[in-house]
Amino acid sequence: MTPANPSPLWQPDPESVARAQITRFQAWAAAHHGAPAEGGYAALHRWSVEQLDTFWQAVSEWFEVRFSTPYARVLGDRSMPGARWFPGATLNYAEHALRAADTRAGEPALLYVDETHEPRPVTWSELRRQVGSLADELRALGVRPGDRVSGYLPNIPQAVVALLATAAVGGVWTSCAPDFGARSVLDRFQQVEPVVLFTVDGYRYGGKVHDRRDTVAELRRALPTLRAVVHVPLLGTEAPEGALHWSALTSADTDPVFEQVPFDHPLWVLYSSGTTGLPKAIVQSQGGILVEHLKQLGLHCDLGPGDRFFWYTSTGWMMWNFLVSGLLTGATVVLYDGSPGHPDTGAQWRVAERTGATLFGTSAAYVMACRKAGIRPARDHDLSRVRCVGTTGSPLPPDGFRWLHDEFAESGADLWIASVSGGTDVCSCFAGAVPTLPVHIGELQAPSLGTDLRSWDPNGEPLVDEVGELVVTNPMPSMPIRFWNDPDGSRYHDSYFDTYPGVWRHGDWITVTSRGSVVIHGRSDSTLNRQGVRMGSADIYEAVERLPEIKESLVIGVEEPDGGYWMPLFVQLAPGAVLDEALRHRVRHTLREELSPRHVPDEIIEVPGIPHTLTGKRIEVPVKRLLQGSPLEKAVNPGSVDDLDLLRFYEELAHKRR
Repeated sequence: MTPANPSPLWQPDPESVARAQITRFQAWAAAHHGAPAEGGYAALHRWSVEQLDTFWQAVSEWFEVRFSTPYARVLGDRSMPGARWFPGATLNYAEHALRAADTRAGEPALLYVDETHEPRPVTWSELRRQVGSLADELRALGVRPGDRVSGYLPNIPQAVVALLATAAVGGVWTSCAPDFGARSVLDRFQQVEPVVLFTVDGYRYGGKVHDRRDTVAELRRALPTLRAVVHVPLLGTEAPEGALHWSALTSADTDPVFEQVPFDHPLWVLYSSGTTGLPKAIVQSQGGILVEHLKQLGLHCDLGPGDRFFWYTSTGWMMWNFLVSGLLTGATVVLYDGSPGHPDTGAQWRVAERTGATLFGTSAAYVMACRKAGIRPARDHDLSRVRCVGTTGSPLPPDGFRWLHDEFAESGADLWIASVSGGTDVCSCFAGAVPTLPVHIGELQAPSLGTDLRSWDPNGEPLVDEVGELVVTNPMPSMPIRFWNDPDGSRYHDSYFDTYPGVWRHGDWITVTSRGSVVIHGRSDSTLNRQGVRMGSADIYEAVERLPEIKESLVIGVEEPDGGYWMPLFVQLAPGAVLDEALRHRVRHTLREELSPRHVPDEIIEVPGIPHTLTGKRIEVPVKRLLQGSPLEKAVNPGSVDDLDLLRFYEELAHKRR
């Protein structure tokens, strides 16, 4: 993690470097746009942020983006917020996502897998046909450019078809997973007032059937703007009264007509976890997502027509949108609809094996759960096609890097581990995968191209090899064009630009190393600050959760009215474990030895569970507010939490401490 220990865990071989698309792009950009031919990735990245306009022009040309009307210039206004990309240009995202149908009609565009783990293909020609049919039907229903179309759908092919058909007509897509309750869905969909709702009757998860028909009925009653509801019979039930049948809307043999929309025309609305107030309704554009995802997936993930791209996700998380964009590169996209741990912890590896995944993405938490459970992925499964394992959601601990590397190395595999970090806010990565760079334990390989990523101190001074705020000093095309229902832009401005005017502050602590790699330390708005020393919570979780007795943990730093500072560590124990003095001693000893005496908590408190957002992130800031005396309804949006009862424990604890 530090320059004093620069030995890489993994190094790409010269042949892999030579054939990587990013290498070929650099040579081409050097010949056509003045990019540096020498100096490798570091030189290319420097050029990409210093010559921002030229870089994004090069990306659009390299990936043959089809502008139906040309752009006047690449960046009309570079101020943040408010940057204007490719003004004058028109295009369509769905048209680019379906381009491979022209040359590879009979090959799989999608591989759909449920808990039977039997892959079912949807060919490029079939995907294109269904999108064409559904787009026609949406137009017949009166859907016009700018209208919102919503999906209450799991990770199934119908969700991809609905997204692409919506984009084809210039509509604005938005989705929630069916494990979201009605209140959580309405907190999101009521903001954007959809005219069409795609729904399932239920879903299967963990070997059980979950009927959602009552929830769908509740959504229909509470969304008065709906003109149509489309029933997808995943459990085989009849369509409810007044709903349209999915099969009736997708049976025609129709070529899609792609509405040509302005570059900054909205493509979809994503939602922040919304831990306080309503979730932020984040609007991203057709053109911005198109060029950002071509860059991120084509250059950084090195995806192309020969690849199979599997990332475990749900339709309620930005990684699903990112996964669907794999189609832009011509890769086959793997959709897994099921529990990550059914019938056992090795389920995701089995899906990767059965689908021939070449890039397998998952959460850091899943990697650590596999390590803890004694899973042997490369021994028990044929993962010979997996060349890259990507992780996100939280920082991958050093033990996770070592475990993945060693497990694959035992079978003779040369595994590229790509820990990446970004956010719903940009639906992309600020830093992570670079196929031509070494991987160091506990580090993300480098900032992404076109992303002027910095670590800043409170005065806006850059830091190297020190912890600081994650900031981005140049606009990115996939930054929000706005928030929905934020007419004066104040909520958008306050979310990212309040601390450093004109500069995006994301809310993470990072270290940019002198080698150019990046370490993520956790959220800066819940950062521990003891005796003037800032510490990220991720470091503590990594150390504590290595102990077999600890299932999960949560650490909070509370500034108290008398100027004191209280730092409790909450632990959820593994079955059969007891929080006795011996375990408390081991926790304190581990933190003191592996991190520092400052990392040792004031108290270690057993809790029934750790609360999470609906996208699986630990809830730190609302717990901190509860411990500071905020009432539950002011500290958190109840619809954003996986188990509200868990938060009541922390509220009661705050009352007892007063």
